[in-house]
Amino acid sequence: MAVTLSAQAKEQTRARYPDASGHVERDGVSVYYEVYGSGEPTVLLLPTWSIVHSRHWKMQIPYLARHCRVLTFDGRGNGRSDRPREPEAYDEREYAADALAVMDATGTDRVALVSFSLGAQRAAILAAEHPERVEAAVFIAPAWPGGGEPLPERTVDAWADELDTDEGWAKYNKHYWLRDYPGFLEFFFSRFFTEPHSTKPFEDCVGWGLETTGETLVTMEQAPELMPEEARELAGRIRCPVLVIHGAQDAILSVTRGIALAEQRAANSLCWRARATACTCATP
Repeated sequence: MAVTLSAQAKEQTRARYPDASGHVERDGVSVYYEVYGSGEPTVLLLPTWSIVHSRHWKMQIPYLARHCRVLTFDGRGNGRSDRPREPEAYDEREYAADALAVMDATGTDRVALVSFSLGAQRAAILAAEHPERVEAAVFIAPAWPGGGEPLPERTVDAWADELDTDEGWAKYNKHYWLRDYPGFLEFFFSRFFTEPHSTKPFEDCVGWGLETTGETLVTMEQAPELMPEEARELAGRIRCPVLVIHGAQDAILSVTRGIALAEQRAANSLCWRARATACTCATP
């Protein structure tokens, strides 16, 4: 069963509006997509964790749409897409299948994939299992389960346990999300945007996060995971050109995750590191 958001937040003025938009339904779940620009290649900006929706690409869309055709879609769980109530509906292969459905609905044969954070897993599935539809793949700050190490501060507290503290990463916790979801958003995005003068993107992301709920985020977290061995096997099957970008000062995901992905796909990949957070690297 899928549910839709009853009231959409008022949208900010955009620098670039879509040339076309629509919904595609797959297995009872409606997914909202947008199309910008024209020509070749087509760049598919994949959804990341559905704590935010496709507007997180707002800085990239106007530039890219001047040079090529761009597709985006709201990942199930946020934005104008449905919010399924079953954890299985948030399996990484469901997001990959949604991407293929959007490509079919827009008459798109092949794309250059761009993924950010959790989007890396669905990008790897697409590039490995549907090579005829993927020309190239970019992985920005990948949340890669196939290697690398977690940040030490994120290994202290268990997500499912009732904790006696709400300090720091203890907020990354099922019970805290259900008790104070806005508080979690403010903490999480404060770690996301660590550079000075990042108030606007911080406010944007908290606002987009409020377009879903703590209950929906808990359901997503309980979805089947892409296991390490499976991730490594997928990486080894990717044959298209690959670019991995990861900020050395990323406060959400260790840069070792991006390095591991690049090494696992070393035959045809390039890894770029910078003294920056993930979000700085995501901006062209």
